[in-house]
Amino acid sequence: MEDRLVQLEHHQQIAIIRLSRSIPNPINLDLVVELSQAIKGVQQDVSTRGLVLASANDKFFSIGFDIPELFNLEEAEFATFFQSFNRLCLDLYALPKPTAAAITGHATAGGCILALCCDYRYIAQGHKLVGLNEIQLGVPVPYPADCILRDLVRQHTAQEMLETGAFYEPEAASGLGFVDAVLPLQEVLPEALRKVREIGTFPMRAFAAIKRNRTEPVIKQIVERLDEKDQEFVACWYSVEARQRLKEALSKF
Repeated sequence: MEDRLVQLEHHQQIAIIRLSRSIPNPINLDLVVELSQAIKGVQQDVSTRGLVLASANDKFFSIGFDIPELFNLEEAEFATFFQSFNRLCLDLYALPKPTAAAITGHATAGGCILALCCDYRYIAQGHKLVGLNEIQLGVPVPYPADCILRDLVRQHTAQEMLETGAFYEPEAASGLGFVDAVLPLQEVLPEALRKVREIGTFPMRAFAAIKRNRTEPVIKQIVERLDEKDQEFVACWYSVEARQRLKEALSKF
């Protein structure tokens, strides 16, 4: 396993988890496992009042799935990775503590999904793209992310984002309701920390109950059909059309 795929630090009872798997932070199974462990640690630590998910660099939050590594996996191996990624997303989404994504670089595909699973999203001004471009690669957006997005933004907005696979500049993402604020680069992490710390001062039991009221209906919808939807995604990933599009995407890595 690679070293230091995530960095964990604490600021006044708030955990900061920074993705640190090279500059683009491509998502593979090792990163999923380390990030999952870090999130579970945050959940179990009663002294930690909230979580900010960030990147160790300002160019990429995360580019998404590590296509060069995942492309050559056998179907069963890829299915294991994909199921683990979706479990991670549900754990982050359901974490009974306030969470925020500090998006200081591009957050695309799987990287955008990780940000989506946080309670709040703050993004830096400038050329910082966010979006779910899976359709352009010949696969659907993973079902958990699809359901979470539809709960977050208007139905027509979700349809546009999911069906076009477009990337959005910060102001456009704000207008869609996907991000909560567009800020100067140096203010993104401090504002994410401020928001999480503010909410973290309230009684955690009450906060957790309020958050469950929001997330439980979405999680129930996801879990009821997740196996079926996972199989559908994997079938698309290995389809002839998707293989060609994924080969073309390899050049971007």
